[in-house]
Amino acid sequence: MAKQENALRLVLRILGSGGLLAIPFVFLPYSWMNAVHQGLGMGVLPKEPVVGYLARSTSAFYAMVGGLLWVVSFDVRRHRLAVCYLGGAICLLGVVLFGVDLVEGLPLWWNLVEGLGNTTFGVLILSLTCRIGRPSQ
Repeated sequence: MAKQENALRLVLRILGSGGLLAIPFVFLPYSWMNAVHQGLGMGVLPKEPVVGYLARSTSAFYAMVGGLLWVVSFDVRRHRLAVCYLGGAICLLGVVLFGVDLVEGLPLWWNLVEGLGNTTFGVLILSLTCRIGRPSQ
């Protein structure tokens, strides 16, 4: 069981670290966001306030979830229910993002990394969580 617990901790921390990498993007100046946007081949980033709001609040949310993934990784048996929820939610998020990315016309690589990547991490989290058993075991 220790092997599955360690693997689950690692998966949670990898995904959590990815979320925490969003912290700087909460504070990024518009000119830098625009440069990244153009660098990805998506044209000029609109300047309307809702665009900045969505970019910054989404980044903050990703960072918050990344921190939560790190917190639950320290005792995966105790937080098993929350880890199961997170695994299922991440799976569903991946499916939803895959569809959103298709509808919005994002590049295929983006869709695969975001949609398929999240779904894969969610399945992995659920699979490993099922193998570790309940806290009393």
